[in-house]
Amino acid sequence: MRTGSGPVDTSGPPTPGAPGASVVLGDGPVRAGAPGDDPAHAVVPPTPAGGTVVLLNGTSSSGKSSIARELMATLEGSWFHLAVDAFHAMRGGSALPEEELQAEIDRTVKGFHRAVAGMAAAGNNVVVDHPLSRRWRLLDLLTLLVPQDTVLVAVRCPLPELERREGARGDRPQGLAALQFPLVHAHGPHDLDLETAELDPGECARRIREFLRDRPRPTAFEALRHTYPQTPA
Repeated sequence: MRTGSGPVDTSGPPTPGAPGASVVLGDGPVRAGAPGDDPAHAVVPPTPAGGTVVLLNGTSSSGKSSIARELMATLEGSWFHLAVDAFHAMRGGSALPEEELQAEIDRTVKGFHRAVAGMAAAGNNVVVDHPLSRRWRLLDLLTLLVPQDTVLVAVRCPLPELERREGARGDRPQGLAALQFPLVHAHGPHDLDLETAELDPGECARRIREFLRDRPRPTAFEALRHTYPQTPA
């Protein structure tokens, strides 16, 4: 623990919260509980409203990440881009046996869903890059996200073009897009459909921005909550 400008012996630190104790929060040490201190730092900031979630749902190589980058550059206000691939990229440690890999992927995806929901619940706007290639992923998100604040976007592309892109990029397993193709959009309605073989990322982003300005109700997530009775209505 560091206070002032010099090091302090940390073998027996004061109890956090005791008068004169020093705790490190954010940029530096804060004197916790000392008489006369301003207590504002101990108050959790209020969240006036939840954030908006734009959920880009499409297969691998469909163009989700390219659209997300365009949105991040052009959306009004503050936004975060959360991509499930970025969460998988954080994984370290020893290699898993093949029979344990799917369970590891599922745990990561569940954690990703809760990170998205937590960011939105704290009032942050989020662009999510995520294929709903397993039905449980949709069901899980239906229990976590506020349906009226969620915009579900279908990012579509013909299979031959997906396979061409997959081969050209070289960083995806061959056949992944074909595996996901019949699954990602099979659950039901979306709020907005984008065909990336016909529209470039900039035009896709423009259409999403226009949609956000006047969102119709009910949203796709509101409708889907009624479609799947195991989720809260």
